[in-house]
Amino acid sequence: MHIEATPPWAFAVNGSVARLNLGTAGSAGACTTYWAQCQQSISLVALELPAHLKNLMEALQRIITTLANKNEELHNFIETLSHSLAGVQVNSTQVISDLEEEFDTLFSILDEMKESMTNTIKQEQARKSHELQNQLTQSTNALESAEELLEFANNALHIKDEEEFAKAAKQIKDRVTMAPAFRLTMKPKATDSMTHLMVDFSQERQLLQKLIFLPVPRAPEIEAQDCLVMDNTVNLVWRMPVEDSKIDHYILEYRKTEHEGLPRVKDERCWEVVDNIKTTEYTLTGLKFDSKFMNFRVRACNKAAAGDYSDPVTLETRAFNFSLESSSSHLNLKVEEGSVEWDPQGGKGLESKIKGKENKGSAHLANLKNMSRSGTPSPKRAASARSPAVRGGRDRFTGESYTVLGDTSMDCGQHYWEVKALKDCKSYSIGVAYRNLGKFDQLGKTNTSWCIHINTWLQTSLAAKHNNKAKSLDVAVPEQIGVYCDLDGGQLSFYNAESKQLLHTFKTKFNQPVVPAFMVWCGGLTLSTGLQVPSAVRSFQKTENGIGGSSGSLNSMAQ
Repeated sequence: MHIEATPPWAFAVNGSVARLNLGTAGSAGACTTYWAQCQQSISLVALELPAHLKNLMEALQRIITTLANKNEELHNFIETLSHSLAGVQVNSTQVISDLEEEFDTLFSILDEMKESMTNTIKQEQARKSHELQNQLTQSTNALESAEELLEFANNALHIKDEEEFAKAAKQIKDRVTMAPAFRLTMKPKATDSMTHLMVDFSQERQLLQKLIFLPVPRAPEIEAQDCLVMDNTVNLVWRMPVEDSKIDHYILEYRKTEHEGLPRVKDERCWEVVDNIKTTEYTLTGLKFDSKFMNFRVRACNKAAAGDYSDPVTLETRAFNFSLESSSSHLNLKVEEGSVEWDPQGGKGLESKIKGKENKGSAHLANLKNMSRSGTPSPKRAASARSPAVRGGRDRFTGESYTVLGDTSMDCGQHYWEVKALKDCKSYSIGVAYRNLGKFDQLGKTNTSWCIHINTWLQTSLAAKHNNKAKSLDVAVPEQIGVYCDLDGGQLSFYNAESKQLLHTFKTKFNQPVVPAFMVWCGGLTLSTGLQVPSAVRSFQKTENGIGGSSGSLNSMAQ
């Protein structure tokens, strides 16, 4: 019985021995996943190997990464070639069809011109024939009259009677005076020449013989080093490889993607188009950066045709994106992906069901009725009627903690988002917190949360809160608030989103990841995510850091 020995560098995956087989991955995505599993397994096994085998394992891991990247690159290139090959067939058929249509149009125009010119010649023929025929008829009649008069005159010469001769002579004289032959023009009213209707197609024939395909503009070249991504705008710059005065406009196409490098033929998102650009520069504004990268390409157009696309360029568009986590939010909050709204009736059915099981006819139903009669309850009254926490990924906020967290944590880097309150919002807080914030904890009242609190219930106030300490801020409440969180620098700053005026800065050291956090009572908030840190904020932070930070900060250390 033959037993195959297992080499020491073989590693276990899901309890079985796995060996590298570069041909097992069928697609680029499957290949990437496969190599990721291999790398993870190698890393685990490498911890138990001797030093010389660890070096081999690390070298093998680098080889695997290189092969995986090359494999994925080849898959993408093969898809590009296949797509291009199919495009050649489709586009060739299309241009042949267009060519036939153009020639048919040309033939139709020539037939129309031939018919029109033929009709012109026939009309000229009819006009000349009519005029000459009239002249011929008149001349024939005049000739008959003249011959008759000549014969009468010859006969008069033989009259012997003087009186009769004189009478005949006078009559001949009168008839000669009135004879048509002496009143006719002896010049034809039309000639038999038709040369003025001759045509010469020599120039047109030469033009047709010189007929060529349209001069298509060359592909532009995007100047990647001059392109700028800033403040959720992208400024694209390109140039033509050779100057072309016949270019009428450019077409810019862009697409969001999660993949770095050359665009993939089969991507999840479609190209968006900006047409009729008259210059070699364009700025896309108001973008939401909800993807890691964006692909860009440009083509030039003259009056007749569009040229090839430029080589695509991929620019990084990373920004902080998150949604609100409804599973742990307070039951009195109606949570959607990018907004939260106070709902005094929230969770009523669930509360009644829970309380009914515990004690039918308890005072809980009376509390609910009181809530319904009183309209919008105060935070404390609403809290007294709340049900036990509903368990989810973490405890649901309850009591007076009308809180909802973001679903994405931050552990490093700089992040920015904006929040806008509805006009009727009476009380709300905006900030960050550790994810282990207690279900009864209110923002700013613990050492695990930092926020600014806005209250418009009786009079408008704005305060910075942390660790149950509050600092009143003597600034107007902006319509929209920008939040800047610098995990590396230990700063949490709040800005007027429109003017970029600094409202307050917390200086602290975050010992664990934080998440965006919000409190709402009687009103609602809407979020704007996928935003880059504004350049004005970056400049302000550099200035503040250069002079030792904001003197108006509420400094604190995270516990």
